[in-house]
Amino acid sequence: MRISHVVENLNRGGLERVVLDLVREQAALSHACQVLCLFERGHLADELTAAGVEVVACGKHRGLDARALRRLRDAIRAHGAEIVHSHNAMAHYYAVAATLFLGVRRINTRHGMGNFPCSIRRELLFRLSLVATHSVVAVCVPAFRNFVRYRAVPPSKMVVIHNGIQIDQFHVGDSEARNDLRRMLGWGESAVVLGCVARLNAAKDHETLLRALQMVRVHYPQAGLVLVGDGALRASLEALSADLKLDQAVRFLGDRGDVAELVRGFDLFVLSSLTEGYSIALIEACAAGVPIVATRVGGNGEIVYERRNGLLVESRAPQAFAQAVQSLLADANTRARMASESRRLAEQYGSVKSMSARYLDLYRGHLPVDRSVVSPTGIA
Repeated sequence: MRISHVVENLNRGGLERVVLDLVREQAALSHACQVLCLFERGHLADELTAAGVEVVACGKHRGLDARALRRLRDAIRAHGAEIVHSHNAMAHYYAVAATLFLGVRRINTRHGMGNFPCSIRRELLFRLSLVATHSVVAVCVPAFRNFVRYRAVPPSKMVVIHNGIQIDQFHVGDSEARNDLRRMLGWGESAVVLGCVARLNAAKDHETLLRALQMVRVHYPQAGLVLVGDGALRASLEALSADLKLDQAVRFLGDRGDVAELVRGFDLFVLSSLTEGYSIALIEACAAGVPIVATRVGGNGEIVYERRNGLLVESRAPQAFAQAVQSLLADANTRARMASESRRLAEQYGSVKSMSARYLDLYRGHLPVDRSVVSPTGIA
């Protein structure tokens, strides 16, 4: 098949990593793929270019941009696309407008939870575009339910396809990997490393992690926190870390291209999000065999199985988060069992091959709506 993926950009993030891995898997299966970025190309674009996949930046400006729309249409026509697969709302309504009368099959993936209220104009344009849309994918069951509950997407057009990653790029950590990370951080070999990979924005609620760490260190003074990722809140989080007297116990590593190596050295993976779709960071933690403490939001419960590969706590609850971390730090046998189960679950459910196979079926029109998550009234 000839497939055009449409995204806002390819800067580092969970959505962008999913698109990157999906496109590479499709290209490896001899499908002709291109990626069209509404705005700039982004940091990850060169990885696709190196793999022989065309990446086109449409240079969109703020507001409705007819020139970017024309560039998008020209690129899709030049590619001879049969499938146009857009990712999130803005990319989709631009993709639909750009392909009117082109006779393509239009697929959209909403990578978030569809929490409302949100941008009224964006959602209105998205809903208008659904008239010419064949299928919309939610990345977890709670997201599916949200989109149906708020009548954002007709249930008959929706399906759940979980995200996947390149499992083979992740290896279970050992003592050498842990020691390497500690040396890089400037910490001793006895340090207990809690790690988080996430953008530094309000939705990830890193403040809860910092406050939980302060509590954990009362009982485990050797505990430290590694934050991988960057964002608008970095300065304020660094200031909070200083106010909590955690300067020496927290490392802000910024955006990194070696996440697979870093995660191998974590003792626990921690994620305090207020909202999540189907978290790539959590799947990566599973693939690296790392036990998890995460908030009970979005699709996290479809990745973290309570007391099997981690623990789930309520959001905005630093004390509960700290208690969950401490309970795992106190039980090495449970951590070892969870580490093994994490890797097994990632191999069984989290591979990009499984995700790609379901998308290819959907492109061909062979994948029905998953009625197991929808009741006759439209809400499970």
